[in-house]
Amino acid sequence: MPVAEKKPEASKSFTPYEPAPGEEYMNEQQLAHFRQLLLDWKQDLMEEVDRTVRHLQEDANNYDPADRATQEEGFSLELRTRDRERKLLKKINETIDKIDDDDYGFCEACGVEIGIRRLEARPTATLCVDCKTLAELKEKQLGG
Repeated sequence: MPVAEKKPEASKSFTPYEPAPGEEYMNEQQLAHFRQLLLDWKQDLMEEVDRTVRHLQEDANNYDPADRATQEEGFSLELRTRDRERKLLKKINETIDKIDDDDYGFCEACGVEIGIRRLEARPTATLCVDCKTLAELKEKQLGG
């Protein structure tokens, strides 16, 4: 099952990258922009994990036995969400490694530029729009 990804939090002062005319794709400035975007997203996720841990610790003993089932279901939902976010953190770290290796921003399937706007919308994207669309169609045809 694919990891559900949320767009990086808009609460940070996000400014879209505006390339200069003729600017080389994935130059130092662009890589720095995406690194910061990923680091901010990672920080937001880590803060959410901390909030969840505090919430689970604080609420663990605040229910009477009749409410225990409701509490357990709520905890289960939060833990599933945090597990998805743990997987997303792994993808973010892998993406930062790609930036470090100068291997970021190009489609893993066909090698073309993924594009700045697509990467701003989904900084962990590894496929261009065309290859992603094709992959989704194949998955749908295979009943995935």
